[in-house]
Amino acid sequence: MAEAALRQLPTTGAISGILEAFAFFRDPSFAKRRFERHGNVFETSMLGQPMVFIQGSKAIYDLLSQPDAIEGWWPQSVQLLLGRHSLANRNGASHRARRRVVAQLFSSSALQRYSPDIIDMVEDLAEELKTAEMPLALAEKMRSFAFSVIASTVLGLEGPDRDELFSDFKIWTRALFSIPIALPGSPFAKALRARKRLLKKLQQVLSQPIKGKGGLDLLAGGLDEAGIPLKDEDLVEQLLLLLFAGYETTASALSCLMQELLLNPPAETWLREEVDYLCWPPEASQSTIAYDPTHAPKLDATVSEVMRLTPPVGGFFRRTKCPLVIDNVEVPENRVVQVALTASNRHGIGDLEIFRPQRHLEDGCSVNLMPFGDGERVCLGKSLAELEIRLMVVGLFRKLRLTVIPNQDFTLKQLPSPTPRDGLLVKVHG
Repeated sequence: MAEAALRQLPTTGAISGILEAFAFFRDPSFAKRRFERHGNVFETSMLGQPMVFIQGSKAIYDLLSQPDAIEGWWPQSVQLLLGRHSLANRNGASHRARRRVVAQLFSSSALQRYSPDIIDMVEDLAEELKTAEMPLALAEKMRSFAFSVIASTVLGLEGPDRDELFSDFKIWTRALFSIPIALPGSPFAKALRARKRLLKKLQQVLSQPIKGKGGLDLLAGGLDEAGIPLKDEDLVEQLLLLLFAGYETTASALSCLMQELLLNPPAETWLREEVDYLCWPPEASQSTIAYDPTHAPKLDATVSEVMRLTPPVGGFFRRTKCPLVIDNVEVPENRVVQVALTASNRHGIGDLEIFRPQRHLEDGCSVNLMPFGDGERVCLGKSLAELEIRLMVVGLFRKLRLTVIPNQDFTLKQLPSPTPRDGLLVKVHG
């Protein structure tokens, strides 16, 4: 059979990209509308930056199967707020070396070390929720929990130090995907100031003995290999990145998971049938695997379905180093490509627009998920996020029941990652 003829790259015709950028930030269906019009690969412009959007398994495979022909890329706002030393802004050998160092904080042995503290935090949160004033913004509690895990368990920060860091961190994350113009009082200007305070605080963390402080001692073995002095600005920016990697994805996934279950009582009942028979808390030696797909298939299916509908990373970027063919479309050299995960996960035949976790336990389910990105630049916090989500769901569901407060906005703010607009207001029943 002859191969399909190559097609020219469809384009929206945008030149300055100003209107496209406003639509991208405001319209959750931005990519979907344009895919329907132009196909699975199209080009537009974002504030003067030519950008190619792709969806579908073939297009994504064609891109990621050519790792030597692509490199990492982030919008200017992300580049500036993460910093020039950050491994997110590096490519090639320097990226791989730093990634090996930072990845030690998320290894299997590291997760085993963190698990007892995470379980204690889930227990504490459950008790706090029982006595909280109603209505309660559950999404904010999920965010506070996710940050406490990464800041306390990994960095060893407690009390006022952690709270101070969290205050600046929220300011910083709000502007990660924004127009990078530092007008006085703008979110980006506030984020730049917050970044300076964050780096100063992280430098103070590194200036103190690290033995017994979270997981920082796990870094020591790989620092020499990467040529990163412990107190160097380079390492501080890696810690800032891991705060984001270990926090934002988890907070988003937890908030969206809780919302989907609370808005779909049959799905919650289906999941509780399994959770009610799971041991809580898990034995220390089994804490990282007690709720894995083998022991808790319904929980795994539920998490997968949330990740499909509302992946914490709605898309990721690559830049072409040479001309590529993606889904039979010619993409030129030096083009930024955005993999539109949210659109891809809903693209195809069947009931892909509805929340139905059972699909992941059915024979023939072919959903290919990449909720944390893919390839050599997959989100570093993936394994920690998955562990936290499973521990949180089982711990909370064994301790209490939640019901949503009516007449609130359940739509999602999309940036920097999906989260319920009104904070997911709930009532707690012990």
